[in-house]
Amino acid sequence: MSFCEHCEGQRFDRARVLRALRAERRNVKRGSSADRALVVAIKVVRSMEIPHMEFEDDTTNMRVH
Repeated sequence: MSFCEHCEGQRFDRARVLRALRAERRNVKRGSSADRALVVAIKVVRSMEIPHMEFEDDTTNMRVH
């Protein structure tokens, strides 16, 4: 499956955020409130659907699909 440059960038950014959250989770005590907060954050980021933005020639017009 191939993605446009925008979508590929969004996927890359989301992956970076997930890696950072997982790395931080390794530094906190399991079962702590910080651990639970990180688990929720990871689930939320994983479930996010980032819409594809298609730009037309005129930069004021943008379509989401």
